[in-house]
Amino acid sequence: MKKEGLSILIPAYNVDCRQLVAELSSQAEDIDGLDYEIIVADDGSPDRATVELCREVEKLPRCRFIDRRHNVGRAAIRNFLAREASMPWLLFLDCDMSIISSYFLDAYLNADGDVIYGGYRVRQESGGRSCLRYLYEWSTQQDHTAENRRKRPYQHFHTCNFMVSRDVMLAHPFDEQFRTYGYEDVLFGRHLREAGITIRHLDNPVGFLTFEDNASFVSKTEEGLQTLHQFRNELRGYSNLLTAVEGIHVGAVRWLIRLWHRLFGPLERRNLCGSHPSLLLFKAYKLGNYLTINDSQ
Repeated sequence: MKKEGLSILIPAYNVDCRQLVAELSSQAEDIDGLDYEIIVADDGSPDRATVELCREVEKLPRCRFIDRRHNVGRAAIRNFLAREASMPWLLFLDCDMSIISSYFLDAYLNADGDVIYGGYRVRQESGGRSCLRYLYEWSTQQDHTAENRRKRPYQHFHTCNFMVSRDVMLAHPFDEQFRTYGYEDVLFGRHLREAGITIRHLDNPVGFLTFEDNASFVSKTEEGLQTLHQFRNELRGYSNLLTAVEGIHVGAVRWLIRLWHRLFGPLERRNLCGSHPSLLLFKAYKLGNYLTINDSQ
């Protein structure tokens, strides 16, 4: 059991993470002999009311809150937290996740490996037919089982819920060139593979229970596609969309997809941001948006 010391690290941005931290604190306190700390670092949230709510985690034992007024992005804030940590093992969790198992920390502490990813699970009752993010996550639920993740261990890694030795994390930090949304975790997985470091996939999910509104998710997706395009050479072979795009060898087909997106992209986006979003249109919109990125630059 990894009881020599655990730093639980939570980057926060415009989310009230008090319940998440309280559950982690309760589990950690119940594990006999565990030396631990919990550090929450706010990454320049503009919602100062939420920041002040998160600051209340300092009332819990061994919890520290760091208020960083300047946003540095998803990669840099995790590297910062790794440097702030004082324990040999680091557990990273996204601030909008929920603990759904009373043995969550025990499962990690009893697992072998230098990098361990526990996964996430979408609750059926947590969304509805009008929520695009929920529909998308629910449709891909099977991909996130530990059994399926183990088939492509480096491509199926996400930052929402993983444990890593501090030595490995400091030696292989996230690439801080990733300032915009998306794919910093995918490149991290590639770098681990190149370094010969195994990612172990554990069935120890956190709950994905809350979702942004449709317009915010579409905007976030568009930003992620920009990131994918910017780092397409580094991410080749690690993105299904990139593989699909590079599999279109006929120039006329690419031209037709671009034309469709220019003509119908605004209508597709209106559907995706509305109350009856279509997953089929979402896939078409992503493909068209990616192929027309060069046109808008």
